[in-house]
Formats: sequence, C-alpha cells, structure tokens
Amino acid sequence: MKRRHQAIGFPRMIQEAGEKRVFLPEFIEKLTELGYEVCVEEGYGSRLGFSKDIYVQGNPLVHICSHEECYAQEMVLVLRSPKKKEFDLIQPGACLISMLHYPTRPFRLKLLHKRGIRAISLDGIVDDKNVRLVENMKAVAWNGLEAAYDVLEKRFGSLRHPEGRLWKVLVIGSGMVGKHAVDASIKLGNTERYYANLAAGTGQAMARIVGRSISNNPKIMQDLLRKTDILVDATYRRKSSKPVVPNNWIAWLPEHAVLVDLAVDPYTLDADSPVVRGIEGIPQGNLDQYVFYPDDPHWMDTIPDVIPTKERRTAVTCYSWPGIHPEACMRHYARQLLPLMEVLAEIDYDDLSLQGSYFQRALYRATLHGYLAAISAR
Repeated sequence: MKRRHQAIGFPRMIQEAGEKRVFLPEFIEKLTELGYEVCVEEGYGSRLGFSKDIYVQGNPLVHICSHEECYAQEMVLVLRSPKKKEFDLIQPGACLISMLHYPTRPFRLKLLHKRGIRAISLDGIVDDKNVRLVENMKAVAWNGLEAAYDVLEKRFGSLRHPEGRLWKVLVIGSGMVGKHAVDASIKLGNTERYYANLAAGTGQAMARIVGRSISNNPKIMQDLLRKTDILVDATYRRKSSKPVVPNNWIAWLPEHAVLVDLAVDPYTLDADSPVVRGIEGIPQGNLDQYVFYPDDPHWMDTIPDVIPTKERRTAVTCYSWPGIHPEACMRHYARQLLPLMEVLAEIDYDDLSLQGSYFQRALYRATLHGYLAAISAR
C-alpha cells in the first residue's frame, strides 16, 4: 500500500534582517518527489529574490500558506529554532525538525516536553562514530576568520603586519570546527584574499592549536596570548558553566587582537546546568551585527550583569556563521538532508530506533527521547 502524503511546513524564520536563509526551490521539489505535501509560507525566500511561483512551479503538492498554517502541519522544518510564541503554534504530536541544540538549551527541552512536540535536532543527527551528518563546520570557521581578517585589514589598511612579521592565530579546540579554523587562519579566511596577498608578499599567517589540557594552564596561556593576533574559540566544552578564557586573561592579548567566537554558546545562568560563553565577557552577535569593537554601545546587550567584561578586544561573534553566505549554506544543508528526509518519508517517527538502518539510527539519536536516553545511560 502506498503511504499517504505527509504534510510538512516551511515557515519563515522571524529573525534579524540579515537572516536570509531558506530552503531553496530545488530542495522543495525533491521533497515532493519523495511524497511530501509542502506548505511554504507567503514571502518565503523573498530576501534571496525567490518568488512564490519559483517554489510552486505548478506542482500540486506545493501550497503557499500563512505563518500559522505552516506551523500547524504534522511536520515542521525550520533551520533555526522557533521562538517561544511559535512553539505555541505547533500541534502536540507534530514533529519539529530544527537546530535545537539540546545540551545547551535546557529551557527549550522543557518547552518541547511540555507542549508534547516530537523533535529531531538537526545538530544532534550523528552517525555511529558520533560524527554530525547535518553540519556546516567549514562555513562556521571560514566565515568567522574572514570577519576577523576584515577587522585587521580595516585597522591597518592592509594585511601587512605592523611589526613586519607573520600574523599569529591561536585556535582553542581541535574538533571539526578547530581543524577548519586552522586552514582558514593560514589562508586569511578567504582564498581570493590569500592569493592576492601571496602575490604581493603580504598577509602571511601561522596558526597554532591547543586543547583543554593547555588552555587550562594560565602560565602557558599567558605566554601564548601575548603573541597572539587572533584568538579563536572553537571548543566543545563538557563543563559549559566554566569559560575557556576568563575575562582577565584577555588583558594578555595585544591591543589590536581580535577574538573569534566560533562556539557561540549562550549565557543561560539560571538553568540547572548553567552555560556561559567560552570567552568570558563577550557579546553574542547575529547576522545583523557580528563585529563588536571594545567601545561598542551594544557590547552589554546580551551579557548578564554578573559576567565580568572589563577586559575587551574587538570580538567577532555570530549565532549563525554559515548564514553569512546564505545560498551556499542552504545548498550544503540540502545535500545532507535529502537522504534523511527520504527515511522520514518511509519510517514513522516512533519507529526510529538504534536497531534500524544507518540513517534511522542517526535520526533516532537526534530525537528528544533518543537524546534523553543517551544522557541517562552515561
């Protein structure tokens, strides 16, 4: 028996003006080929120049709907997590697929449970070796380092170091983001800029990478930071209640140094397991503003009063680094998501398990109950 069409909603992300990411028309078409009936919100994709006609193209399985109608479908796919008032639009028992970041968003977990929402966290979809299947780590690293070198180039008029030496980058964290950050660091965050500076004999850089065992040692870190032009936080912390770089350590950096926040954890001090930022005392930026100079009037907007902020350097920080180049980002996600959506077209949410196929196992780990089961088993 042929399975009935599953209805899936694509609401617009009501975020900052700079957030232009949407799933592209070719991805929507592929979903209908898998048997999904799609509701796309009116105005979806308009910031990237896509009209509703490009999404529909005469396809009877694609409908233009209101914001509320998109959230009322049995499945909802939206890249960034909905806001609290949008959670109220999701029907109990419906499946929300989004970047939900279970480990650092305890209040979101409680809200999902309270509302009876089935959930699949895109950032929690991992294979049998705990490798993420839906990620854009390369874009996180390259876009963040591109912004950092932009700051230095603007400050000095070029990327010739004021002391006539190599730029020195210190990356804290050796995971996927950290490895990409090393590559992005030595190539100035942008390959076009790298080759232009290479031809001119300017803008050479070196990168060093350290893990937790070294970053916990103040004496070693003081020596490293005094010689660092760009400090990169690419850590995934087991204890999110403790910063990797305390605020007073920032004073060891040169005045022109740039802080690059690639971990982008929030401040949630009132949670049972508090979360602070990896580099203590820096703001959390977004796609509207991701560069904060030390005297920026908005520096304190996202920082709780109890967090020390005395020591400052220019910080580049963005909740959604891949969104700097939105179309490239969404094509990347579409390639990763299609095989997973094919599984969800055939397998009911409640039938996902660790005994299923490769993609079923990965999806199960990203469900709310799969995540909680893994936590309780530790």
